[in-house]
Amino acid sequence: MSKKNSNVILKEVFEKQDDFLNIYSSFNKTLNSFKKKTFLIAVSGGPDSLALAALAKVYSNENKCKIYYALVDHNIRKNSSTEAKSVKKLLKKFQLNLNILTNKKKINNNIQSNSREIRYNLLINFCKKKKISHILTAHNMEDQVETFFIRLSRGSGLDGLSSMKSINKIDRNIFLLRPLLNFKKNNLLKISKHIFRKYFKDPSNKNMKYLRTRVRNLQKPLESSGINYNQIFKSINNLASSRDTLNFYFDKMYKDTSIIKKKKISINIKDFDKFNKEIKMRFLNKSIKSLTNSYYSPRSKKIFNLIDQLLVKKSLKLSLGRCNIFKEKNYIIIQKEKKN
Repeated sequence: MSKKNSNVILKEVFEKQDDFLNIYSSFNKTLNSFKKKTFLIAVSGGPDSLALAALAKVYSNENKCKIYYALVDHNIRKNSSTEAKSVKKLLKKFQLNLNILTNKKKINNNIQSNSREIRYNLLINFCKKKKISHILTAHNMEDQVETFFIRLSRGSGLDGLSSMKSINKIDRNIFLLRPLLNFKKNNLLKISKHIFRKYFKDPSNKNMKYLRTRVRNLQKPLESSGINYNQIFKSINNLASSRDTLNFYFDKMYKDTSIIKKKKISINIKDFDKFNKEIKMRFLNKSIKSLTNSYYSPRSKKIFNLIDQLLVKKSLKLSLGRCNIFKEKNYIIIQKEKKN
C-alpha cells in the first residue's frame, strides 16, 4: 500500500465514524496539551495497542511530528520473535516502522512483574537514545478496573485503589502517558479490526496462573450479577479525586518535615511518629521512589513492616526498594544503595 493511500484510509476511518472520531478528538487534544513533537508508542500487537498505533499515525500526519513505534519481545515464548516480526509486517503496510526491542535476560520467576520491569527499562533506554520524553501505552477502562480488583485483593490503600494515572514520571526526564483510559476495550477492538483487519493474541492472557487473567474472567459473571464496570470506573475516578486532594496537602507536609538531597532524604523522627500509618507509608514511598526514580512503589506489606520496626527499634539498618533505611540521631535516613 502506498504512503498516500494508507494515510487517506486512516484519516477517513476516523472522520466517517462518530465513535472513532470521538476517540481521536480526545487523543488529539491530549497530545496537543504537551506541545511535543516526538512520542514513542508502545505496541504489543493486541487490539488496544494497534488502535493506539493507528491514532498516533493520523496525529503525526496532521501535526507533522515524529512518532516512533516499539515492541518489546520478552523472549519468553518460543514463537515470540516470529510474532514480533508479524506485527512489524502488518504495521509496515500502513507506513508504520516498528522497532523490535529484544530482551536478552532470562526470566524464571515473577514472570509478569519482571517482564513489566524489563519492558519499561527497554522502552526508557530507547527513549534516551532518541531523545523522547513521552511513552504512550494503550491502557483502557477495563485495564483500570482489572488493576483495581488486583490491588483490592492485595489490601491496597487509597493510592493503589485509585489505579492508574493518565501520566506518570517513570524516569528522570521520561513520562508514561495513557491517553485511552476513559475508553472501552471494545471500541479499540473495533478500530483495530476496521483498519488492520486482524490483531495478535498473547497466549499468556489466557493462562489462569496469572492473577490478572483470573480477574479478567470475572467481568462477565460480575456484569450479569448487576456489577457494572462503568460504575466501578466511576468509583475509581472518585477515589483518584480524593487521592489528588490528599496529595496536595501531603506534598506540603513532606517538604516541611524532610531534608531532601540528591542521594539522601532525612525525615524528622518526632514529626514522623505523630503521623498515622497511611501518612507514614506515603513518606517512605515518596522518599524511595524519588531517590531511585522508580515507577512502582514497594509492596504495602513491606512498607508497613518497615514502619513497625521503626517504631520499636532504637537503631536499625534495613534495605528496601534499592534504598538503605536507618536511624541517625533525630532522623530516619533513606539513602539510595550504592552500585557494586
